[in-house]
Amino acid sequence: MILTSCPARLKGHRFPRSVIGYAVWLYHRFALSLRDIEDLLAERGITVSHETIRVWCRRFGPQIAAAIRRNRPNPADKWHMDEMLITLGGRKHWLWRAVDARGDTLDILVQSRRNARAARRFLKKLMTRRGLPRVFVTDKLRSYDVAVRQLCPAVDHRRHKGLNNRCEASHRHTRRREKVMGRFKSAGQAQIFLSVHDQTAALFRPKRHRISKISYHHARADAFSLWRHMTDELVG
Repeated sequence: MILTSCPARLKGHRFPRSVIGYAVWLYHRFALSLRDIEDLLAERGITVSHETIRVWCRRFGPQIAAAIRRNRPNPADKWHMDEMLITLGGRKHWLWRAVDARGDTLDILVQSRRNARAARRFLKKLMTRRGLPRVFVTDKLRSYDVAVRQLCPAVDHRRHKGLNNRCEASHRHTRRREKVMGRFKSAGQAQIFLSVHDQTAALFRPKRHRISKISYHHARADAFSLWRHMTDELVG
């Protein structure tokens, strides 16, 4: 189990690391509100407010997401990129997302524009973290073509809406969480939350339909073990 009896505490926090890690896991693994998690913890005898849980998720979630990225294997050499519309404070923003051929999210970036400059900024951020792929697959938005020509002209760029279903399908989890949260409040909040949410999904959703039951059980046990290890390494 992720929630263990480990007594180790973070400086300035009255709850042990295991409780903090468990709350962060619940929030990013399931479509639960902060108040739902408050009730789940209360059932286990842990009295903590939803505001405290929010602070935990915002402060320690990015640390765990960074650790997941470090421990993940190298991505496949075919990357899919797409953008989706989100509304923040009544204004349109765009969530840019890249996934590999296995469907694992490589990176995301929330921006207020959907043009060549925004595509170039996202592509530069992506390549800084992940290097270069063999193939980019995008829809027919011309901004991608401009960005790829300027930053990595040697990469095979395939523009076809039907080929990019893998990335478009990854937006469904975001829409589900957006509904539970009553929309994202700001670009910063959306960026922090989705960065952790997507990495958690990559760890705990190992494409069950593609692997055997035994392999899935092993992958889930490894994910639990890795999460406990990352929780033990949290820095206050």
